[in-house]
Amino acid sequence: MTTPELRAHETYAAGLPETAQPLYLALGEQLVAGLPQAEVRVWHGAPVWFDQGEPLVGLTLTRRGVQLLFWSGQLFDEPGLRATGNFKASERLYQAIADIEPADLQRWLAKALSIRWDYAGELKKRRERAG
Repeated sequence: MTTPELRAHETYAAGLPETAQPLYLALGEQLVAGLPQAEVRVWHGAPVWFDQGEPLVGLTLTRRGVQLLFWSGQLFDEPGLRATGNFKASERLYQAIADIEPADLQRWLAKALSIRWDYAGELKKRRERAG
């Protein structure tokens, strides 16, 4: 992971506790492989992979483990993902590299590219309703 787009990801990983770095970097490598055209930047304090300006997936270290968050994940119809938040996001938490199932992860990443909830449209509607 040495492209300029990934510096944010590498910088974030370098700031993690040494015990969390291997898992975080292993997941990051899977994201890079599955989303080779994505732009990676820090957004809301953690690295997020974007496609055409839309957030697809992010990685964050939480006290529960490394969180893999898909912005439109509830639309994927995948039992390995858990709904989270007020919109259509879903997550998978990892505590160890052995928890990573590459086939599942690559399938989810393919869905992240093709299945997208209209966040911009939904936010516009909410702003209009709020006055």
